[in-house]
Amino acid sequence: MTAANDASVLIFARAPVAGSVKTRLISLLGDHGAAALYRSLVERALTVARESGVGPVELWCTPTTDDDFFASCRDRFRVTLHRQCEGDLGARMVNAFRDALTRSRHALLTGSDCPSLTAADLRAAARALRDGRDAVFGPTEDGGYVLVGLAQAMPALFDAMTWGTATVMEETRQRLRNLGWHWHELPVHWDVDRPHDYERLVREGFLSAMDSGGEP
Repeated sequence: MTAANDASVLIFARAPVAGSVKTRLISLLGDHGAAALYRSLVERALTVARESGVGPVELWCTPTTDDDFFASCRDRFRVTLHRQCEGDLGARMVNAFRDALTRSRHALLTGSDCPSLTAADLRAAARALRDGRDAVFGPTEDGGYVLVGLAQAMPALFDAMTWGTATVMEETRQRLRNLGWHWHELPVHWDVDRPHDYERLVREGFLSAMDSGGEP
């Protein structure tokens, strides 16, 4: 099948059920406060993706697409909803890439935990793929990454990865070298997982920006 779009943006999200999202922030914000923050983070990620103008935006949902929040996102942000498959994060990413790349030549996949990721970052990632890079990554300060862009789904990048550790990005770099791929890295970002991340979110103005719908 010939892909019609140059690139698409895929955002992974969980249903924002109180007590099941941002669990490491529940001690600080409570079940409902953590869930409210998560909803705001997803909405920001969708806003940034739409503002980037990179291409169609797809919201990849778990455990299903049936949550009212996802329906609201579909209508407000004019995105399509897709269900993440079963399996670990790597399996779910490979599946999403395989599916999206039937519609687009390139795909960028990100979560919703990185409020500092900008529309300019997404445009730079898409441009790197258009310029012939095999992959693009957005590293994080904790050793992982918040964005991956590919022109082809490659299970070798994701299989048997120890997700959530400080070695994910470095292990990924080694896998890229083993494949003989040329890749581009965005500036290092930070994500929101723990109480000190929330404090930084407040300190750097992102929380008030999300509440107002603007930039910090």
